[in-house]
Amino acid sequence: MKKGQVFIGLGVLAAVTAFGAIQYKENSKLALFLLTGLLLGYVLQRSRFGFAGGIRKIAMTGDGKLSKALLFLFAITTIGAAGIHYGAFSKGAEAAFRAAEGVATIPGTGSVSAINLAFIIGGLLFGIGMIIGGGCASGTLSDTGEGSGRGTIVLFFFCIGGMLGTWHLPKLKKTFLFENGYTLYLPDKFGYIGAVVVSLLLLTVLYAIVRIYENKRKNAGTQVLEVVPEDERPMEEAKEYRFFSKETYHKFFVERWSFYVSAVLIGILFLFIINTTGSSWGASGPYTHWGVALFSKLGIDFSAIDGFAGSVKVVNGGILNDPVSVRNIGIILGALICMLLAGKWKFYVNFKAKDTVFYALAGILMGYGAKLAGGCNVGALFSGIANMSLSGWVFLVMLVIGGLIGIQIVKKFDIPA
Repeated sequence: MKKGQVFIGLGVLAAVTAFGAIQYKENSKLALFLLTGLLLGYVLQRSRFGFAGGIRKIAMTGDGKLSKALLFLFAITTIGAAGIHYGAFSKGAEAAFRAAEGVATIPGTGSVSAINLAFIIGGLLFGIGMIIGGGCASGTLSDTGEGSGRGTIVLFFFCIGGMLGTWHLPKLKKTFLFENGYTLYLPDKFGYIGAVVVSLLLLTVLYAIVRIYENKRKNAGTQVLEVVPEDERPMEEAKEYRFFSKETYHKFFVERWSFYVSAVLIGILFLFIINTTGSSWGASGPYTHWGVALFSKLGIDFSAIDGFAGSVKVVNGGILNDPVSVRNIGIILGALICMLLAGKWKFYVNFKAKDTVFYALAGILMGYGAKLAGGCNVGALFSGIANMSLSGWVFLVMLVIGGLIGIQIVKKFDIPA
């Protein structure tokens, strides 16, 4: 443990707190988004929790702990979101996708998406990209915060992919890719209780599949369980308890959290976001804004390019005035603070030059796929399933298929995560 990093971490935390306080006075919404981003980044990093790992780990090692924790996360958030939805519905709100102008909408139903060919292809591309890149949209942010050179490369090219998708989208929307979309908000078909029951049954089936596959790998002798590093395991308690001690500090800031602890905390933050903003958690949108902001500095005028009006407006208003951008930046800072307080931050490049090409490709695939699907592992998958949209389940299927393709590429070219 590098003790000097602890003081740097405290300094960063103090600076971010001061910045948040200033934001709160000017725009409390921005401060709220920054806070949730910091907490999400910290929690994701503290347990090494990630959506891409839920596919990659079990397929490559037979270890399904993260996969099961993700299913648990989907279950608790679906129950929680159903309560929020029903509460709003009982007061006269309508789902966002069918609400007339001026009518109150059910919080979180903005994540109920149309299922069309573009959505399906987008999910497939995203799944391939997140496995090759070793992280999803949120995971790339936390990886960047922890000092991962890989994550930084993927983040940059995620922005490029998002920009390419934004550029192509106006023309693509006039093609067969976006025709005949099907939208289903499960409570419309099964009622709120029925929608929760159906969702939980599907999650139970997936849990059983994970357990069966784990047992198969275990019996075949090919299961490799993840081992927590020695310095992140629980310390032996001192004979006499003292609050201000290395044991207490280790417990609070260094000891690795279980995936289930993080699942509960992420679930609480997810529901907090819906309750306080009326919208669900999303992560991929700001990547395009960041790319536009960067390349605008290099002299490219995006205002004349069809499809970029929204990003240009955000950039002109200032990235730090865009709530979702602030939350994403918060995730990076939360992961950074987590590693600094643990005394374990370092910038590392554990890959070969040829892997850079694959990481760049991964970022482009994720950025482009997210544009086609209208969301990523957070917005299209997590928010879709938790907010009881059929689209979330379809995205999950395509993500898994894409992930399995990505795993074959990773194995063939020996690409490190």
